[in-house]
Amino acid sequence: MDERDRTRMDLHPMDGPEPVAPLVEDEEVVDPGARRIQVVRKVCAVINLVCGLFAFVLGLHVLLVLANANPNNGFASFVDSFASAVSLGLGNLFTPDSHKLQVFLNEGVAAIAWLVIAAALTYVIRQFALPGPRTAVRYRRTVR
Repeated sequence: MDERDRTRMDLHPMDGPEPVAPLVEDEEVVDPGARRIQVVRKVCAVINLVCGLFAFVLGLHVLLVLANANPNNGFASFVDSFASAVSLGLGNLFTPDSHKLQVFLNEGVAAIAWLVIAAALTYVIRQFALPGPRTAVRYRRTVR
């Protein structure tokens, strides 16, 4: 007698064991704009870092001037030259009689300006470079 089951009505009787369903090894959500979102976040972080550094140096220079730091000191002269380079041309915006008040006002305004510039740039970049609120989300399933 033949080993195949002759009572089956299949046109293609199975010769071996039943197939096993593949195991799902990995399942993830695939966002088509994820790469762009990462790049925009990194660019905005760099802008915030640079502008924040400039504002910090200006604030540090104001602090050194108010505390009567020695202008011949290497660190104080470095901060002074760095602050004059990033002051956005606002070094003589206010001209009160006191040198300390002049530095406080001019470099304080420049530091605030750097923070506003950073906020404005990151806002504009995020508005135009990031996808809108309705984005398609796709699912990817890896089967092995």
